[in-house]
Amino acid sequence: MIELIEKTLLAGMGAVSLSQRKAEELVQELKQRFNVSEEEGKALFEKIQETAKENQKKLEDLALEEVQKACERVGVATEDELHKLQKRVLKLEKLLKEKGE
Repeated sequence: MIELIEKTLLAGMGAVSLSQRKAEELVQELKQRFNVSEEEGKALFEKIQETAKENQKKLEDLALEEVQKACERVGVATEDELHKLQKRVLKLEKLLKEKGE
């Protein structure tokens, strides 16, 4: 029974991340309604937390990827490109100073 509840709950979570408080409330409710033991409740809670963390990481990665694509489309320079330009400017300034200009 607990496996069915667990699978249904985890499938239903999708990309939604539960807060710790809400997850704890949900586990308490499951314990009361379905006579889930303390150990089963803790295991379910840990699985919910882990799934939420994984989903949050996936969402962050996806958001970062989309931001990078948008920056490329509008022509925003990357941090690496800016560093290369700074080095190049410093090198050119040095050359100008050496030539006395």
